[in-house]
Amino acid sequence: MRAHEEEQFGEYVDARLPALRRTAFFLCGNWHSAEDLAQTTLIRMYAAWPGLEAREAVDSYARRVLVRVFLDERRRPWRRERSTATLPESMAPTGSSYEVRAELLAALAVLPAQQRAAVVLRYWDDMSVEETALALGVGPGTVKSYCARGLARLRELLPQPSGLALDSPVRK
Repeated sequence: MRAHEEEQFGEYVDARLPALRRTAFFLCGNWHSAEDLAQTTLIRMYAAWPGLEAREAVDSYARRVLVRVFLDERRRPWRRERSTATLPESMAPTGSSYEVRAELLAALAVLPAQQRAAVVLRYWDDMSVEETALALGVGPGTVKSYCARGLARLRELLPQPSGLALDSPVRK
C-alpha cells in the first residue's frame, strides 16, 4: 500500500473505530469480544483498502465485514467463551440507563446470531432493509423476517416498564 493510502486508512480508522466497536458490542454483548471483532474487521479492510478507496460505500463494506466476522466467530465452538451465572463484582454503576442496557444486552444474547445482527443493524445502526440485506448477504425479505422474529422475541423477553419502546428504533 502506498503512503497516501495508509494515511487515508488511518484517518478512516480514527473516524470510524468507535462506531465499529459499538456495533460489534451490540452484536456480541462483550466489550473484549467487540474489540476483537473490530480489529479483525480492520485487518480485513486494510488488506482490501486499495480497492475500496474508490468506492463511496466504505462504511457499508465495513459493516458487512464486521457482521461476517461476527458470524464466523459464532461458528467456531472452540472460541466461544463460557459464561457464569454471576459476575464476581459489578463494574458499571447502578442506575436506570445501565439496567435498561443490561436487560437489552441479555435479551439480544438470546436471539440467534442472524436475527441479532439484523435487529442491531436495522434498529441500532438505523440501516434500511436493503442496506441490512447487503451487509448480511441475504434478501430484503429475509431481513424483514429476522427483524420481525427478533423483535417479537425481544418483546417476550423484555418487561415493558423498562422504558424500551420496541415498536420504534432504539436510540443511541
